[in-house]
Amino acid sequence: MRVLLIDDHPLILAALQTVIQGLGEDVQVLGADSAAQARDTLKSRQDFDLVLLDLNLGDASGFDVLEEFRAQYPSLPVVVISASDRASDVIRAIDQGAMGFIPKRTGNDVLAQALKLVMSGGIYVPPMSLGSDAPPEPEPVAIAETTPNGAKLHQVQALASQAGYQTTAGLESLQLTPRQTDVLALLLQGKPNKIIARELGVSVETIKDHVAAVLKALGVSSRTQAVLAVGQMVQRQPNAAFTTFR
Repeated sequence: MRVLLIDDHPLILAALQTVIQGLGEDVQVLGADSAAQARDTLKSRQDFDLVLLDLNLGDASGFDVLEEFRAQYPSLPVVVISASDRASDVIRAIDQGAMGFIPKRTGNDVLAQALKLVMSGGIYVPPMSLGSDAPPEPEPVAIAETTPNGAKLHQVQALASQAGYQTTAGLESLQLTPRQTDVLALLLQGKPNKIIARELGVSVETIKDHVAAVLKALGVSSRTQAVLAVGQMVQRQPNAAFTTFR
């Protein structure tokens, strides 16, 4: 796995490079200390598997760089890694196409899980309390793997804090149809309606109807909110890596 790490703070850049390279012998990390250097690097090399992007760069807004990279390199996952853990920043980053948001206070184990999740096609969101920018207690909980009708959601492994989150019966309480569950699984991978329609062999209009039904069932109005809502549904399972919803 080849990672481009973008951070304008030399000490943090070096520390993160060491941590990420320590995740595995096959992990290679190249650092860039500015948006300009990152642009030049991506122009000269097309073999990166992942970009880790700090929001506070000296020569550009991280959000602007995120939007730029998602437009120019749509198949290259970009994950925000930031000193911020505000809910508003998380939501904005996911809205702009980030495949994850990792606060810099995150422990190495969670960092490794988050990167593996993104590389498998999922979206990582950190523990957070919606509607508040107060940082939550960093307690990891179980990871949702499947839905009631068996459709795999292993790509969406949201770590959430029990404190401040809605308590629900889980995904089974949504009473989604098998097709709606398939749509939710693909939606949580960040795929647009056209791609979902192609993979499921139905029309885009049909997918729009299914997405609307899924959002309504979750009680949300956008895809980003759907990702976060699924994270909220995860129930705490001490010492467990996965939870299976039956």
